[in-house]
Amino acid sequence: QVQLMESGGDSVQAGGSLRLSCEASGTAYSGCMGWFRQTPQTGREAVAFFDAYGQTTYATFVKGRFTLSKDTAKKILYLQMNSLKPEDTAKYYCASKWALTCGDFTNAGFGSWGQGTEVTVSS
Repeated sequence: QVQLMESGGDSVQAGGSLRLSCEASGTAYSGCMGWFRQTPQTGREAVAFFDAYGQTTYATFVKGRFTLSKDTAKKILYLQMNSLKPEDTAKYYCASKWALTCGDFTNAGFGSWGQGTEVTVSS
């Protein structure tokens, strides 16, 4: 059973920073893992992917502000979010797929999801 658990969401002011964590169990950590975010207005959108080879992919709207990293020993995927904007307000989800590479920058193939963590950025 693959389990993913996010943490680190909070309320911050614009320009602030947060670090989200995704703790994974089982072999999910070895494959493609991704962060997504969802709001009622935008739906679910891909934020950043980290594949089994260490290749990272970022959405255009977070490039230069968000950074992925992994703690292999602890099986945690981090999303460091800097220069946060009000439009970054969303519920952030961690997900994994049974593939070494992540493929298209969509949620296709991501079969395991965490419960999400809320991020609120005020102006």
